[in-house]
Amino acid sequence: MEVQLSTFFQQVVNGLSLGSVYALIAVGYSLVYSILSFSNFAHGGFLVVGGYICYGVIVGFDASISSFQFSVPAIRSIWVAGGFALVGAGLVAVLTERLAYRPIRERTSVTLYLLIASMGISIAIENIFVILVGGRFRALPQDIIPSVTFNLGHNVTASTLDIVSLAAAVLFLAGLQLFLTRTRWGLAIRAAACDLRTAGLMGVNTARLIAIVFFVAGLLAAVGGIFLSIRYTLFPQLGGITIKAFVAAVIGGLGSLPGAVVGSLVLGLAEMLTAGFISSQMRDLVVYSLLVFMLLFKPAGFFGKQISDKI
Repeated sequence: MEVQLSTFFQQVVNGLSLGSVYALIAVGYSLVYSILSFSNFAHGGFLVVGGYICYGVIVGFDASISSFQFSVPAIRSIWVAGGFALVGAGLVAVLTERLAYRPIRERTSVTLYLLIASMGISIAIENIFVILVGGRFRALPQDIIPSVTFNLGHNVTASTLDIVSLAAAVLFLAGLQLFLTRTRWGLAIRAAACDLRTAGLMGVNTARLIAIVFFVAGLLAAVGGIFLSIRYTLFPQLGGITIKAFVAAVIGGLGSLPGAVVGSLVLGLAEMLTAGFISSQMRDLVVYSLLVFMLLFKPAGFFGKQISDKI
């Protein structure tokens, strides 16, 4: 019994860590959906962009440092590389909206076309990285986040990565909440989430507002991409993991930011508890079974609005 209890709490810690990364990605899905009512499947591509920019900055600075025979530890810090990654992924998201989605929105109001375009962009980004950097797996330097294990008692441990990823998720999500509730553009985004057309008629620059939403979504995806690259490895198909974040957004209620967070934590806990008590091979089965169950019995998710076209 004590062993099972220790396993339970250990998997809860692991689930919260994984769920916090899912939350960063799922919130980006929900942000875009709340404004444009379509699921942006290119979101995984922004995650990959953030991961590769972070990797490239770190490796590039390492090469320049070694060539000049001196050490500047701060340069290869995750803070500098992460800053470039966040801005870069945000700008790629804005560019994607400007070049691909906006022309479609100006020609038709059918959101299905946006959904199809997002799938194409996701595949395009993946193949661009396969061509430019190759398809092999790459690992971010291990000393980015010092590997220290903390004993929480009763044989339950938490790594530095677990703690940092959870803390980063709380920090970024809290910052997003402050942005949405305390700023002029945050108020405009909340108004547009209710009715984009009416917000435009009231004087909101909807083109700029949508660009801001995509920048924030890309930024959050980059944060998730960095942590996933450290937790696993970096490769062009890493964006495929955002399907689980999308599942979390659906479970929480597409378009609802609190729902995206709750759905992500539920999904992370479900995955880790399944791996700990049943089998790691059953994780995906449980995740997608949970999705089917929610769509059958509560299609709007935990916090979503009941609408006819959910996905």
